[in-house]
Amino acid sequence: MHPTKRTLALAVALPAVLASLMGAAPSAPSDGPAGADRHRLKPTVVLVHGAFADASSWSGTIRRLQRAGYPVLAPANPLRGLATDTAYLRGALAAVDGPVILVGHSYGGAVISGAAVGDSRVKALVYIAAFTPAKDESAAELAAKFPGSTLGDTVTPLPYPLPDGGSGTELVIEQSKFHAQFASDVHPADAAVMAATQRPVATTALEEKAGQVAWKTIPSWALIATADKNIPPTAERWMARRAGSRITEVAASHAVTVSRPAVVADVILDAARATR
Repeated sequence: MHPTKRTLALAVALPAVLASLMGAAPSAPSDGPAGADRHRLKPTVVLVHGAFADASSWSGTIRRLQRAGYPVLAPANPLRGLATDTAYLRGALAAVDGPVILVGHSYGGAVISGAAVGDSRVKALVYIAAFTPAKDESAAELAAKFPGSTLGDTVTPLPYPLPDGGSGTELVIEQSKFHAQFASDVHPADAAVMAATQRPVATTALEEKAGQVAWKTIPSWALIATADKNIPPTAERWMARRAGSRITEVAASHAVTVSRPAVVADVILDAARATR
């Protein structure tokens, strides 16, 4: 090829090559907010797990939300104390750009209730088999408000060291009882893995009373797990009605995020679409 023609061909091809190497697509005509900015217009869904679980419990839900085009964040909930866990979540939210749908499972519901206070970016709260406390209420108090929880018969208290040199008490569900108590509708082999990887919760986290709560000013949705043995379904229903949440009920265990991720994702998507 003549040198001049070779130089011209390289000049024409170079932008496309560079775009390919940098992972960028060749430029195309913009179609406005419905085009290049479509993804950014969707809120980030922040998923907060509860006691005796970890962020992997959201895996099935995360896959469905991501397929629907939503950015997702599932931080690790420390489970050490309501005020400290709430502060930790606020720190995680500070790193998120744009609007947020905040979702809590179990004790995570108490954490999101406090973390969203005063945060105008939080457009909806979603409670999945969760505590929805009012000011000066604790998770332990709400779990005992109605009969039906058998959690107390399955947990073992264990000591753990505190930074000041003292010791605290945390609870774990006995592995032999985990399947029946926490995840009765999950395959036994999967429930055994969940039992082995469960995150203990400090008793102070369950006993600490809530401060100001965001559900009084932010729209909320609630999924009631009607076969829950940790939080009585009657309590879940009562809290959701008090908060004015839009309620969905499903026949599921407390581990509804694992056993029924499609239902969980549908409730979250309903909240996201209603608040966009």
